[in-house]
Amino acid sequence: MLKDLVKKCRSYRRFYEDTPISREELEEMVDTARLTASTANSQALKYRLVDSPEECDRLFPCLAWAGALKDWNGPEKGEQPSAYIVILCDLALGKNKQWDEGIAAQTILLAATEMGYGGCMIGSCRRSEILSILQLEPEKYSVGLVLALGKPKEEVRIVPVKEDGNTAYYRDENQVHYVPKRGLGDILV
Repeated sequence: MLKDLVKKCRSYRRFYEDTPISREELEEMVDTARLTASTANSQALKYRLVDSPEECDRLFPCLAWAGALKDWNGPEKGEQPSAYIVILCDLALGKNKQWDEGIAAQTILLAATEMGYGGCMIGSCRRSEILSILQLEPEKYSVGLVLALGKPKEEVRIVPVKEDGNTAYYRDENQVHYVPKRGLGDILV
């Protein structure tokens, strides 16, 4: 069931870094996203696969991790992603494709979850530095999102939003990651 897959598709931020994702699996994730809707059918999104340990190491410092966890600067070495998919917009085909980026990113993460992996959408990043690292021309491409991918090393649980209404995610002393979600009755108007 799709709903079960969505429940398993959480934002994971700690991974078994030494468990690689094959190039074929990454390509299959992107191929699935390629079939989704696109604004005016422009199909302006392009994807850069980052799967070598060296390239992953260069990309990692450009990313901001888990803004709600003020005392955590991101995954330590050994728990960092084993791959990334950088979602780009081909500026010759269109601009401002945020909706397309979100649809594609969620589709890729669902495909990754189905394959036994997990990931996290990262929008807080140093875009110009990423383009430089990937040797991509800023006149030709813009960075939309970076998807950090790997074999999840953490447990993420969905919990109801508490009475105070706070939706910020948090971790307990055992590093279990909790994601408060509003109930169906709270979102139907």
